[in-house]
Amino acid sequence: MITAGTKETVARLLGPRGYLDRPEDLTLYEYDGGVDKARPDLVVFPRSTADVVALVNLAREQQIPIVGRGAGTGLSGGAIPVAGGMIVSFARMSRILEIDLINERAVVQPGVVNLDITLAVQRQRYFYAPDPSSQRACTIGGNVAENAGGPHTLAYGVTTNHVLGLEVVLPDGSVFETGGKEADTAGYDLTGLMTGSEGTMGLVTKITVRLMRQPEMVKTLLAIYNSAEDCGHTVAEITARAITPVAIEMLDGVMLRMVEEATHAGYPLDAAAVLLIELEGLEEAVAEQVEQVREACRICRAREFRVARSAEERELLWKGRKNAFGAVGRVSPSYYVQDGVVPRTRIAETLRYIGEVAKKYGLTISNIFHAGDGNLHPIILFDARDPDSLKRAQSAGDDILRYCISVGGSITGEHGVGMEKKELMAGLFSEATLNMIRGFKSLFDPECRLNPGKVLPTGRGCMEIRQGPLTAATML
Repeated sequence: MITAGTKETVARLLGPRGYLDRPEDLTLYEYDGGVDKARPDLVVFPRSTADVVALVNLAREQQIPIVGRGAGTGLSGGAIPVAGGMIVSFARMSRILEIDLINERAVVQPGVVNLDITLAVQRQRYFYAPDPSSQRACTIGGNVAENAGGPHTLAYGVTTNHVLGLEVVLPDGSVFETGGKEADTAGYDLTGLMTGSEGTMGLVTKITVRLMRQPEMVKTLLAIYNSAEDCGHTVAEITARAITPVAIEMLDGVMLRMVEEATHAGYPLDAAAVLLIELEGLEEAVAEQVEQVREACRICRAREFRVARSAEERELLWKGRKNAFGAVGRVSPSYYVQDGVVPRTRIAETLRYIGEVAKKYGLTISNIFHAGDGNLHPIILFDARDPDSLKRAQSAGDDILRYCISVGGSITGEHGVGMEKKELMAGLFSEATLNMIRGFKSLFDPECRLNPGKVLPTGRGCMEIRQGPLTAATML
């Protein structure tokens, strides 16, 4: 419980409109894009690093848990305050501080919307590469916390490949900077350590990102299949030809029908699956790759192969992909999005297994995913009014993720572990590795007040950390 005195201190620091504490307001911060919920006691809106330091110091004095939050588009419960306490919303720290096109860098605050970076530099033919499906809403701070990806990660990589420096506030109120505009810096890669740490070790207050030049030529292709397995085999066939598209997205029949009915993007309603493929680079190289991809799709029994004829047609195809989650909402107001990774060669059999899981639990599961890097996103439809339906959806998700582990994959490619998948961490990592992760958490946040209840499985989380000091022996 946060006292009236603490709220008065926050009001003096941020002003009367700098925080929320009414129940009806707090309700808006008890959930993210996942299915879990927990209500905070207070939501605060800092405008500067100094504000964040003051809030962190206040929380330390009062022993209040702290959870950083961006736009709340996360899908693993990463911004859910499971222990109550204070949510630090970065919505008002939303300035682009510097654009340095000569060095292809930008410095931004954590509340900057992902797409706004590209919009700020696109007239100069630059862009920011990581492009989550929620890029019109999600913020860079949240992307850093979860190490977000997107359709174009196959060629460009995820957020960590484009973050060069950070300013971080630790739970004791101290501030440190890591990395910078340089291509590489001396010492330990603390930027890499903090990126993807899900807000459990520090609050990021400034970010230096890499900008990239727009390519000379872009071609968007659509391959249409009567078999989802043939569609899955095509991914391996393309990569076997030493071609790396910037994106290979797969939509199964259930998903593409929902998307087409909502967006009218030009997807066939009778197909079993489609591949949305994008190539870019020098004009001559792209033209040659289009023909090689066409041949790969033909060998894998694609029934039709299209090349977008204009920028408008290309944008419409991507509109269908980017708005897929919204399209699902027209069919089922409640759905559970999973995020697992398998080797590209195991995509087809994994899709078969997902179909078996759907039958096992009596649920509809549609698939839309980054096929090029094996990052699957099964979307499990359920009825939120029926507790048993939600329970079956979560059990189905767990089964799928355990299968991903069994074939040499992972429980997350871009959504993070959060509170949703923490119990599955024991199936992915050894005891020694989990202890090492716990050791880093204890080093940065010894009192476990920063986003508690995330990442580590029960028994290796905050209660265990509080039981005694960390030693070299407990880390190994």
